[in-house]
Amino acid sequence: MRIRELRDGLSRFLAEARAGRTVTVTDQGRPVARIVPVDEPSPLERLIAEGLVRPARQRKRSAPRPVEASPTVSDLVAEQRR
Repeated sequence: MRIRELRDGLSRFLAEARAGRTVTVTDQGRPVARIVPVDEPSPLERLIAEGLVRPARQRKRSAPRPVEASPTVSDLVAEQRR
């Protein structure tokens, strides 16, 4: 379905999603978005339910402190380009 069709028939496409169907939106023939039923699990949720992946045991760690260096990375890159 093209963007113009989505704009003109949004209610119809939302009804399709309510009925459990996924609607793919295209722009110049290329898929750009999907309208999916809310109750449908995400791809990650499906993989977890199937036992193919496990969620992380702990939250993401904070980034390490920056390392002070001399000369700067920008200076080193500029020197390599000469």
